[in-house]
Amino acid sequence: MTIQTRRQFLALGGGLLGTAALAGCAGLGSSSFGQANSLHSISPEERRRQRFVNNPLLTHDGQEVRFYDDLLKDKTVLINFMYVMCKNEGFCPMMSFNLSKVQAMLGDRLGKDVFMYSITLDPENDTPEILASYASLFKAKPGGWRFITGSKENINAVRGSLGFRWANPKQDSNKQEHIGILKYGIEPLERWGTCPALSAPEAITAYLDWMRPHGERPLG
Repeated sequence: MTIQTRRQFLALGGGLLGTAALAGCAGLGSSSFGQANSLHSISPEERRRQRFVNNPLLTHDGQEVRFYDDLLKDKTVLINFMYVMCKNEGFCPMMSFNLSKVQAMLGDRLGKDVFMYSITLDPENDTPEILASYASLFKAKPGGWRFITGSKENINAVRGSLGFRWANPKQDSNKQEHIGILKYGIEPLERWGTCPALSAPEAITAYLDWMRPHGERPLG
């Protein structure tokens, strides 16, 4: 993804953030989703469930999971999209390396209080075995940082559910248009935000903590 298209994505894609996010992270409330207004009349539990798809996926250790029920529900999460054979000047490995630093900063919280998911944009090639090898390169903590694959249809449904979709079909089919953004949130509180995946690990963890009840806004 070029700097120009990355800025376009931040400004327009899925109601995420404006170009100011290039400088750091920011938190968003539940109103950041386009369908939020139509969900106010139902119970909070049903609203949360309807906000995301629940398609089946596969983890890098071969476990079948449901996107909402198993990966999102009642969890604090960090989510990005990537693919192993990155042709975008090695951006995906840089992104994964940065997230490995986030993993280190989270320490024992990872896999207990916080979960990280890296979802492939190339499910035809990124099998669980391929993703397992990739995960080992970055010392992904078992049960804490999972690399996810599945059918192309299910991956696209998840991507759209998270707001990573362009209205233009040609642009939307370009994998390079969807990498580089990290989505994070506390699902039971319906608090979500986004930032560049190459943001400073300290900023990512600080803004994630800000979303917690009584969290303090990071300075700077």
